[in-house]
This record gives sequence, C-alpha cells and structure tokens, in this order.
Amino acid sequence: MQKSLGGLNSWREILQVLHDSEEEIRRGGGEANVEKQHQKERLTARERISALIDPETEFFELGLFAGFGMYQEWGGAPSAGVITGIARIEGRLFMVIANDATVKAGSFFPLTVKKVLRAQRISMDNRLPLIYLVDSAGVFLPLQDEVFPDEDDFGRIFRNNARLSAEGIPQFAAIMGPCVAGGAYLPVMCDRILMTEGSGLYIAGPSLVKAAIGQEVSSDELGGAQLHSALSGTIDFREEDDPACLHRLRRLASAMGSNAPACFRRITPRPPRRKPEELYHQLPLDPSAEYDVRDLLQCILDGGDLVEYKAEYGRTLVCGYGNLDGWEVGVVANQKMYVRDPGRPFEVGGVIYTESADKAARFVMDCNQNHLPILFFQDVYGFMVGRQAEISGITKSGAKLVNAVANSVVPKITFIMGGSYGAGNYALCGKGYDPRFIFAWPTCRYAVMGPDQAARTLLDLKVRQLGELDETSQAQLLEEIRGKYLQQLDPRYAAARLWIDGIIPPHRTREALALMLEVTSLNSAIPEFKTGVLQV
Repeated sequence: MQKSLGGLNSWREILQVLHDSEEEIRRGGGEANVEKQHQKERLTARERISALIDPETEFFELGLFAGFGMYQEWGGAPSAGVITGIARIEGRLFMVIANDATVKAGSFFPLTVKKVLRAQRISMDNRLPLIYLVDSAGVFLPLQDEVFPDEDDFGRIFRNNARLSAEGIPQFAAIMGPCVAGGAYLPVMCDRILMTEGSGLYIAGPSLVKAAIGQEVSSDELGGAQLHSALSGTIDFREEDDPACLHRLRRLASAMGSNAPACFRRITPRPPRRKPEELYHQLPLDPSAEYDVRDLLQCILDGGDLVEYKAEYGRTLVCGYGNLDGWEVGVVANQKMYVRDPGRPFEVGGVIYTESADKAARFVMDCNQNHLPILFFQDVYGFMVGRQAEISGITKSGAKLVNAVANSVVPKITFIMGGSYGAGNYALCGKGYDPRFIFAWPTCRYAVMGPDQAARTLLDLKVRQLGELDETSQAQLLEEIRGKYLQQLDPRYAAARLWIDGIIPPHRTREALALMLEVTSLNSAIPEFKTGVLQV
C-alpha cells in the first residue's frame, strides 16, 4: 500500500514522497522496455518531447499521475501509457500528446482515452494547437469493452479531431511507430501528417490481414512510410528517423500564423510581496488549523496586492481583484480564519455561509461582466447546515453561486489547497464545472465529506449489516474504514482518475498559474454571459 501523503508530518517528507512517486512514473515501462525502443532506433516518448521543445524551456506535464495504483492485475500503466502537456515550440505554445511505447506498446487503457480526451478538451477550450506523437499498438484488448463503445471512449478522440479541425485549431501528427486499427484515423484527420521510416499505418496489421483475407504481407509493404508517401498519398512528409521528424515538426511550427490578440488585460508583471517558498510556512499541515488565506495570496499575486471585494461581508470567502504575472484576475478563496467579532454570529473558517455564497455569486457575475479570468482557491468543508442556516436561505444562496459558476464564460482555473468536500467543491468550480485547468497541492483532500464524519457514517452502515459488535471490534473496524478512506483522500488518488490535472508543489503555484493564464489568453472569444433563473 502506498504511503498516504496525508499521513506525513512535514513538508519535507511530503515533497520527497511526491518526488519519488513522480520519478517512478517517469521511468515508464522500465529499463528493459526503454532498451527495446532504442533497439528499434526509436526514441522514447519523453526523449522525443525533450528534443521537440525549445531549448532551455520546460515541458509542463498534465496528468502525470493518470492510472497511478491502477491496472495492477495487468502490471500497471504508468501515466496511463500516454504523456500530455504544454510545450513551447519555436516560441509558440502547443499541447503535446505522445504515446509511451514502453508501456504495453503504447496501448490504450480506459484512462489513456480519458487522458487524451482531456488534453483535446483543453486545446479546444483555449485554441491551443496540438501535436500528436503516435506510437501505439491500439486498444488494450483485455479491457476493450471499457475503451471502445461509449460517448467518452476511443471514438470520441476522432470526433474531437474533426471538431478541432472545423474550429481552425491546428493539429500535427507524427507517426513514429505503429498506428493500427481505429487509431489510424487520428493522424489522418489532422492538418499535417509526418511519418518515419519503419513505422506502420494500417487499418489491420499483417497478422489480421492474413487471418481475414489470406494475404501475406510485411508491415512495410502493407502500410510503410514509402507506401503512404508515394502510393496512397496519405502522409505529407516522409522522414528518415525520429530526429529528422522532430526537426520537421519544429520547422512547421515556425511557419504558423500569429494568434488573435488576447481579450484579457495584461500590465507589466511584478514579483509577489512574499517569496513563493514562504507558502510552506503559511499553510499548516493540520487541516483543522486556522490560517489567513490573504497571507498565501501575498506569495502568489503580483505585489501580493488584492483589492478585496465586500471585505467586511461574507467573510469565510475572500473575493477580490489582483494581477498574476501581469494578467488582471478575479480571486475567490476560502478563508480559514474563524469569525469571532463581538455582536456577530460565530462562523467557522472554510465553511460557506449564506452571506459568503451571495457575495461570491455576485463577484463571479461581476468578473464575467468585465472579462476577468477567475482563480478559485479551495480549502472548503462545504455549506453551513442546520435550522438557522436553512432559515437564512443557505440552499437558495448556494444554488445561486453554483448557477453563476456553472454559467461563467470567462476562463476559470481552480487550485485545491486543502479540503474539497461535497457541494463546496461544486460551488468553487470543481472538475464538473468546466475549469480550464484544475490543480492541487499535496495537501489536497478530495471527497464527499471529511474522513472522521465519513468513517463514522460507514461504520454505522457496517454495524447494521453485521449486527451488534463489541467496543474493541467497533474501534478496529473504524480504524480500518478510516485508513481506507484516507487512501482515497490522497491527491494521487484523485490525480490517478484525472479529477485534477496535476499535483503542484506550493512554491510553483504562481509559475503554473502564469503559464495557464497565457494559455487561456489564446482564445479571444468570450460568449455572452447568461445565468437563467436565480433564486432570490
């Protein structure tokens, strides 16, 4: 069983365990499979990306933890067998999707499909050009029933190819190994197609052709680069090997036209008031501890400046205007300081009360009116409960906030700093509410409710099933249930299932957000903002 990040007592331990997990994933299918790839005179997916991107720039990987701890009965699938992320190539930003042939020959697991679809969605939402580095044996057959037929399965990838093309978002495909069966449609539906010698592009491979029609033919004779360059005319560029192909891709990227100007305002960037590394001192590891979220924002926003909106009202949510790397943004963040003012009701930090929900809904609408991207910072227990909360209208105020977030048309980027529980996740732009990007710190805890409440509820259900248990047995069962629940609260569990796009060390938060805001600025089209019916 993996050591839970939530069970560690220091930032040093947390970051080390996270680093070790990442390094293990980046080894892909292991040294033996890397060597097999090299024996074919092919680079690995990560080597290809390193050669493709601009020198002295960093590949910002998305979905690194996809499949983490999953598919163990099949030997695992590190990073779901496909690498996705944002790269700078000839000075332009691209989404790169690269099959990792060291992992089950680049076969598509269910999470592989989901990860590719997420990358395509990001590209579509942000008008981000795509480069596919294709090297895949096709669907992982033992799980074909979970990969093939549904609306968010394998065929959706090709549907997205068509939609991206219709939207005028450039797509380049480089076939650098096998490209088989339904997967053969992906490159052929792209704008420009490159293919290396020794690669194969066909609807059915040599073995299946022989079984189907009795024809014996080699891979090269059936669908090699020379055939598709000179005879079928399917590909646009035939390249000798991986380095030549990657060089050609860079040349094609350099010939692209310019982007439309961003519709979001950007001024000269300023460094934050506090160093990003100070976040480790500002955020307590104890999830029940209080902290002032404005101290964290001083490590992230330009100059640490936040023009706070309705600062004295609805104080368990902080809303305000600021800049990040020069970009004008709106901020919605949970405040973990308790409200203890004389003459006012006591309020628990991290809980959304009626006034907080009303304020945040109004602020989200204001950001849409003024074309401001919104940054959400979550550390939320959920909405306040109880008779007084219901009398105050918590349900309709919560619905108002959910409505405003759901209908928001400006880019939304979400960071989960700590807890992300229940409807609080929804109201502050969880994955189901179309954030352009969603990231988490290693302190993220992602579930319907907190571990203690959930463990007690699950224990009650178990006792009903098993009958009366003595105190010792109940305590043992409670600890087992709580331990399993804590494993599911680990951010790697969420990242494995692509509920988040990545786990970011706190000191890299500003850097990540700056890049994401640049990506969102590529799409200059902002639809009309409408909310429909709001409860008042």
